Amino acid sequence: MKPGSPRHGRGAVSNAASRFSATTREAVDDGWFPEEPPTLATTVSVETSRSVVTRNQSPDIPFDQSLNPYRGCEHGCIYCYARPSHAYVGLSPGLDFETRLFAKPDAPALLEKELARPGYRCSPLALGANTDPYQPIEREWRITRQVLEVLQRARHPVTITTKSALIERDLDILSEMAAAGLANVQVSITTLDKTLALKLEPRASAPHRRLLAVARLAAAGVPVKVMIAPIIPWLTDSEMERIVEKAAEHAAVSAGYILLRLPREVESLFAEWLTAHYPLKAAHTLNLVTLAHGGRIYDPGFGRRQVGSGDYAALLARRFRLALKRHDLTEEPPGLVSDLFTPPGQRQLALF
Repeated sequence: MKPGSPRHGRGAVSNAASRFSATTREAVDDGWFPEEPPTLATTVSVETSRSVVTRNQSPDIPFDQSLNPYRGCEHGCIYCYARPSHAYVGLSPGLDFETRLFAKPDAPALLEKELARPGYRCSPLALGANTDPYQPIEREWRITRQVLEVLQRARHPVTITTKSALIERDLDILSEMAAAGLANVQVSITTLDKTLALKLEPRASAPHRRLLAVARLAAAGVPVKVMIAPIIPWLTDSEMERIVEKAAEHAAVSAGYILLRLPREVESLFAEWLTAHYPLKAAHTLNLVTLAHGGRIYDPGFGRRQVGSGDYAALLARRFRLALKRHDLTEEPPGLVSDLFTPPGQRQLALF
């Protein structure tokens, strides 16, 4: 296999060193690469944390605290903005990010301790803000499930973002919390094309399976927002209206979108992926991304980084608003309540 060739079942094409590494390595085609590379197995290590709740003050993010049960994500979405975070543990944002994972089994206990802390201020806790809480390893580790159990007992509001149908496993908890205004879910759908999805996000649930999860969540009384995330110029942007239509057909209450973001190493990883899979579209896609970010490949400015700026971004925004109106969807799901919160250890009544 030559350098720059895709690996079956993985998103990134390469495994470039962390930006903090003292040395770098570069693969060179000497004509002796085997046709099939060795299979990259997924490994999971335990990460010990002193705290698990992360807080932010970003004005363009609709939550101020989040929890990530895992570091790294086996879904392998090539566009994932969380990939650069693997560099902080000395690993590559490329293949390492999706094969060398870290689990936080003490997260439920640490969360319970945080909720019981004197002076804790209750506000919705976001799961899936960085990596997917329902990625495949959750089937075995069940950390997300345990976190939800802590939140359920404390009557603490939670919002979840995922690309996985595994969320259906926890419908018993989510439906009960949603009935009290304590839970909503965002299901991310990038494309309806299963062939493209297999290349973009190789180990996430198939698009049709995510839509079924939307319908099953909605049937259980859980408000669902479909996120078209990210919209990729010249590759998936033509699907916007169709995804909004499908969201409405499957009983979502709202929809949103995020324009492709390419911070730090994601820029080179995504460009490499484009060249490997869609070489004839690569230049035009990257040109449009640059056009939508003020002449840069990525504009980190609040209010612009998620939706872009300029004519192309304005056109996307107008198309999206019209699609929402056509299908009677809102941009935001119903708000969550915080006044039912009872800190762990204090006597509380049943939800119903």
